[in-house]
Amino acid sequence: MPTLTQNSQSELDRASAIRTIESEINTLEELRKSLELGSLTAALDLMQKAKGRIIITGMGKSGHIGRKIAASLASTGTPSFFVHPAEASHGDLGMITEEDVVVAISNSGESRELLDILSYCKRFGITIIAITKNPQSSLGKAGNVVLELPNNGEACPLGLAPTSSTTATLVLGDILTIGLIERKGFSKEDFNDRHPGGKLGSILKHVSDLMHTGEDMPILTEDANMQAVLLEMTSKRLGCVGFINNSGDLTGILTDGDLRRCLSADILNSKASDLMTKNPKTITPDAMTAEALKLMHDKKITNLFVLEGKKPVGVIHIHDLLNNGVA
Repeated sequence: MPTLTQNSQSELDRASAIRTIESEINTLEELRKSLELGSLTAALDLMQKAKGRIIITGMGKSGHIGRKIAASLASTGTPSFFVHPAEASHGDLGMITEEDVVVAISNSGESRELLDILSYCKRFGITIIAITKNPQSSLGKAGNVVLELPNNGEACPLGLAPTSSTTATLVLGDILTIGLIERKGFSKEDFNDRHPGGKLGSILKHVSDLMHTGEDMPILTEDANMQAVLLEMTSKRLGCVGFINNSGDLTGILTDGDLRRCLSADILNSKASDLMTKNPKTITPDAMTAEALKLMHDKKITNLFVLEGKKPVGVIHIHDLLNNGVA
């Protein structure tokens, strides 16, 4: 049997990849065309009005997608968790209360492992949102609302491995998540409360979380002499000094770069007001750190004084942002 060349194998791999992408795109196009708006609105109404939690359940690949949907809902203001159907039959049904809404996922709608959950929900009057390609299935008939998946096959060449169907389920979960975000007016601040760790948490922090304040803030009056400026800049080690007037308002800033540019023999005879940059770029304490980084990048500066009104309450350096993962 002839051996494929590397180029031939690459061409076959690319063709396979394109077929997979096209199959999944076709399934999503079908989902867009077949999405029943009445059912979608009814499902969102039930989820939004739930006094308890949103319980996601599903077996196999549907379960893996269900875990992601539950995580997305929980992180965006809708209390939710995943219950494994097999574990539910051995005690975890006790996690589900009469105030919860159950979102049950099964492509065929005939997953035997779901039967105990469906029976339990019917017994105690717990609302079921069914996600399946077959509304006439056991799951479809049990659902108070049915969200129908496209029934146009899988990307798998055998037509067996869940591929296009799980993609459609994932997107349908995103539709529900985003719908609830918009209905509830979930904000960046709310999102930050649920994501304190990692890069995302750093980006969503406020400037006030990272700024230098009090004795760490390099501040002098605008009539300070250059010897005092140099000492302040050296001791605070932020590469800048801010200057205030008699009212305590920020009037200017001098950076180590400014000093290098105006270095001369008589620099120590100058006043801060002679050399400082007046009306410098500033930011507020409640601004997001990502906003501070963008402003520094756009203006090619490394420091921002933080003002409440016109008065400095802190200073933030670009290294504070980068060291905390804001990039």
